[in-house]
Amino acid sequence: MKLILLLTLLLSTQAYAQNDDEGHGGSKHQESHEHEGGKHGGGHEHKGGMMHGGEHGHEDGENGGHGHGGGMHGGGHGMNNVKQFFEPLPASIIDEEKNAALIKLGKMLYMDPRLSVNDKISCNSCHALNNYGVDNEPTSPGHEGKRGGRNSPTTMNAALHIDQFWDGRANDVEEQALGPILNPVEMGMPNKGAVVQKIKAIDEYKTLFAEAFSQEAYPFNYNNIGVAIGAFERTLLTPSRFDDFLNGDEDALNKNEKRGLKKFMRMGCTNCHNGVAIGGNSYKKIGLVEPYETEDMGRYEVTGLESDKKAFKVPSLRNIAKTAPYFHDGSVETLDEAIKLMAKHQLGRDHVGHGMIRDIKAFLGSLTGKDQ
Repeated sequence: MKLILLLTLLLSTQAYAQNDDEGHGGSKHQESHEHEGGKHGGGHEHKGGMMHGGEHGHEDGENGGHGHGGGMHGGGHGMNNVKQFFEPLPASIIDEEKNAALIKLGKMLYMDPRLSVNDKISCNSCHALNNYGVDNEPTSPGHEGKRGGRNSPTTMNAALHIDQFWDGRANDVEEQALGPILNPVEMGMPNKGAVVQKIKAIDEYKTLFAEAFSQEAYPFNYNNIGVAIGAFERTLLTPSRFDDFLNGDEDALNKNEKRGLKKFMRMGCTNCHNGVAIGGNSYKKIGLVEPYETEDMGRYEVTGLESDKKAFKVPSLRNIAKTAPYFHDGSVETLDEAIKLMAKHQLGRDHVGHGMIRDIKAFLGSLTGKDQ
């Protein structure tokens, strides 16, 4: 009789475990004790306001064990500590009424191919306003059809970033806007004076510059072109359903997206992708744990610091589902592959299950702007 009871209990336990795995996409728990996405050694890195609180959590059937995966330290379970890592977009970062004339000028300059040497390439050519601020090309063609070595990042929400360009060589969007105009591969203008003379000869710009820079005796100068374009770019915020969720609307995300958010935090993605832009606020070496093959030295080319070799600005994940291809070189075509490679190279996770990728991708889809 005792033997029968023991067998019944054993079978029930096995059935429960099988059902639990199936409920999480059929993935298996790995018997491992992991910190920061699977790698011990080298100290603990606490980005984006993480605090220790002693919570150990299974990752919903994906690479579980007991993990500190960088997202659920302190404050309990579920979605209670989401705001520990993320901030909703502000309603505005520029006074649009006060700066109406400047923004109007900036938008016209952003869209104007006459800023290029052959009147064919505008800011909008590579950073299309009707396409989430990108051209969906691995690298963008310039005025002669030649391509640069890096992917053109989106201008949407870019004004929220710590710096501009993949290597951070421009401090803000005003400075960034001036770079491509004189770049010989991109817009190809020979010098600042040639740009000013070309724009100054256009009647409409005479009025717009005078209105936008009414306090200046000589409004036509190269720097003011950047000031105007930057002012316009500061209006390019894309509030999403995730912002609604952060602002208290629990129904803004569906259950798959909420599960993906939970996994995103627990796996350690929030070490780099946090804050209001969900990235864009730090630099990281690509291949932090597992080496990533690239000849691009990244931020090292700006600073000359050995520690900056192959370091790039962490991209914002806002609108990420719409801005393929991915990485600094535009070599990764799909979001699924990008998630898989980031887990491997940045977190040391060689085997990320389909369920993990599916759910994190669902969460990332909630970051797409609602009004684009």
